[in-house]
Amino acid sequence: MTIHKEGYASIAIAALVLGLLNLVLFYSIPESFSWITWLILVLSIGFWLFIVSFFRIPNRPLTIHNDQIICPADGKVVVIEEVFDEEYFKAKRLQVSIFMSPANVHVNRHPVTGKVVYSQYHKGKYLVAWDPKSSTDNERHSIVIDKNGKEVLVKQIAGAVARRIVNYCKAGDPAEQGQELGFIKFGSRVDLLLPLGTKVSVGLNQHVKGGVTVLGEW
Repeated sequence: MTIHKEGYASIAIAALVLGLLNLVLFYSIPESFSWITWLILVLSIGFWLFIVSFFRIPNRPLTIHNDQIICPADGKVVVIEEVFDEEYFKAKRLQVSIFMSPANVHVNRHPVTGKVVYSQYHKGKYLVAWDPKSSTDNERHSIVIDKNGKEVLVKQIAGAVARRIVNYCKAGDPAEQGQELGFIKFGSRVDLLLPLGTKVSVGLNQHVKGGVTVLGEW
């Protein structure tokens, strides 16, 4: 397991703040209440370890297959339905949404190999990620990957807790299945808009792994 580069600053700041807090408490709380100091120290260590684990990149074999669409994120499948896309396609598409809790790995990966033909950031609200309106109303970043004339839209969506979306793609960039496309801090969701007729291989409420679980086939 390694730590993602997006976490270096957050981990260091958390360590500094928690260290100073415990140092102040150590000298300000009377010795007769020293158990409080120890309790806060244990809680602080636990919280810091949670921050570290949030930015983890586990060592796992990635699934690479030319005819398969791989899950771009860890989490739980919360939506599988036909929708009308107003942003890019202006037509009906099959939407599959993956909810990412704060406990999930938060690296987002390319679901297919191809070329990025669209990359757009949108300001928006911070509705809870499972709200259906979060797909269109929340802060988000969308990219479209073209694979031999077939296009997949991947949408990173901020939630009530997640307040920073990082996306590494711009139009014209190559997309390689399984490689990083971005990162979302502290939980949210990722939507995929697929061509109608795509054979979906996952089910509602199924837990999936980014870069590993087969989401569908062309």
